[in-house]
Amino acid sequence: MKRLKIAVIALFAFVAVSNVNAQDENNPWAVSFGVNIIDFYGSDDFSDQVKDLLGNSDWNFLPSISRITGEKYLDKGFTLQLAGSLSKIETLRSKDDSDFMYYNIGANVKYDVNNLIGETGWFDPFVYLGGAYASADSQGEGMLNVGMGFNTWFNDNLGLSFQTGTLKGFSDKVRAHYQSTLGLVIKFGGKDTDGDGVYDKNDECPNEAGLVEFNGCPDADNDGIKDSEDACPYVAGLAAMNGCPDADGDGVADKDDMCPSEKGTKANKGCPDSDGDGVVDKDDKCPSTSGPAANNGCPWPDTDGDGVLDKDDKCINEAGPASNSGCPELTSADTLAMLSEYTKGILFDFDRAVIKDAAAKKLDMVYDLINSTENIIYVIEGYTDSVGTTGYNKYLSERRAESVKTYLVKKGMAASKLETVGFGETNPTATNATADGRAKNRRVVIKLNE
Repeated sequence: MKRLKIAVIALFAFVAVSNVNAQDENNPWAVSFGVNIIDFYGSDDFSDQVKDLLGNSDWNFLPSISRITGEKYLDKGFTLQLAGSLSKIETLRSKDDSDFMYYNIGANVKYDVNNLIGETGWFDPFVYLGGAYASADSQGEGMLNVGMGFNTWFNDNLGLSFQTGTLKGFSDKVRAHYQSTLGLVIKFGGKDTDGDGVYDKNDECPNEAGLVEFNGCPDADNDGIKDSEDACPYVAGLAAMNGCPDADGDGVADKDDMCPSEKGTKANKGCPDSDGDGVVDKDDKCPSTSGPAANNGCPWPDTDGDGVLDKDDKCINEAGPASNSGCPELTSADTLAMLSEYTKGILFDFDRAVIKDAAAKKLDMVYDLINSTENIIYVIEGYTDSVGTTGYNKYLSERRAESVKTYLVKKGMAASKLETVGFGETNPTATNATADGRAKNRRVVIKLNE
C-alpha cells in the first residue's frame, strides 16, 4: 500500500512539470491499463467517508493490471469511456474481515474542464458521470458513478491518467464505495494528412509537409520564414525583405532590384545615380557629370560657346544671340544678298506651278532667313517663259507666286508678311530661244517690298 501511495504522490509531482495535450479530435481514441483501489464506506456519515478516502487502512488493491479502459472523443470536450475493473476485497468494515472478488463494468461520460477554464498548459483535469454494474461477493447491482481526475502526457500519445470517484447503488446489494485508478494511457487515431507530425486540426498547411514551429507549414529555403509569408520561398532571404535576399544590402530585395550587385536607392529601384541627375548609372552615358535624361544623362553641348545649347542653336558652329536662335545677326545688306542667292533655284516645270524638291529646299532656307524678321513685307514675283499667250503666261506666273506663298505659310510664316505678283513672260533672265534659257525663266523671285 505504501508503494501505491508513493506512486500517487509522485504522479501529482510529475503533473507540475509536464506538458499537457488533451484528448480531442486529433487523437480521438484512447486505451489505458493500470491499477485500481476500492474503498468501501465505513458508515453513511460524510466525515467518516472523507476519513476513509484519505486513509489507507481499508484500501483494497490487487497488485497487477486490474483496470482497462477504452475511450472515444465525442465533441466539445466530451469523451465516452468504457471501463472494466477487478479487485480482491480483504477489508470491508475492518482490516482483513473479508476475502472475496470484486469487479465492475461501466460507461462514463468525461468532460474536459479546460474547455471552461482555458488551456492550463500543464494540467488536464476532467470530471465524469456514468453508471456501472458492480459485483461484490457474488452480489451485483447497477450503480451511479461520479468523480474527477486528470491526465498528464509524456508526448502527444503517451501519458498517465489518475481518476477517483464514488459508486453508489440503489438496492444495497453492494455497499457504496470509492474507486481510485492510476494507469498508463495511450491515445491514437489522429489525422495527419501530410505526415509532418502536426495534426490536421492544428496544421495551417494540412496538405503540405511542414515544420512544427510553423504550425505544419513548409519553409522550403530554410530561412526561418514560412513559405506562405515568404515572397521568395525557394531562395533564402531576410525577414526584413519578406524572405527575399538583398545581395548588395541597399534595402531593395533582389527580385525588385534592377542593379542587384550595386548598392542603390529605393527611388531608383536599387540602382545608383552617382551624379544625382535622376539618370541611373547603368543608363547614364556621363555617370560622373550631371545632365538631363533627354540627353542620356550628359550635359547639352554648346559647340560655338554662344550660350545657346546645340539642341536649340540653329548655327552650332557660329556664335549668335539666343534672340536669333544662336545664329549671328545679319544686316539688311546681308539678308538681301542671301535672299537673292537662295531664290535663284526656285524653278518650275513647263506649264506647271507645283514646287519641286529642289525648289522646296531653297524655300526652307528662305523661311529660316526671313521668318524671324519683323515689320518687313516680302514680295513673291512669278515668271514664265515666252511659250503661250501673254494672258495665259501672266495667269501661270501668278499661280507660281501663290504656290510659293502657300508653302511658306504652311511652314509657319504669317501670310500678312507676303505679297504675290505675276509678271508673265516679262523680264526674262535668259534667252527664250533655247530650252535651257526657257527653263531659267520659269522662276519665282522673293524681294523686299520697296
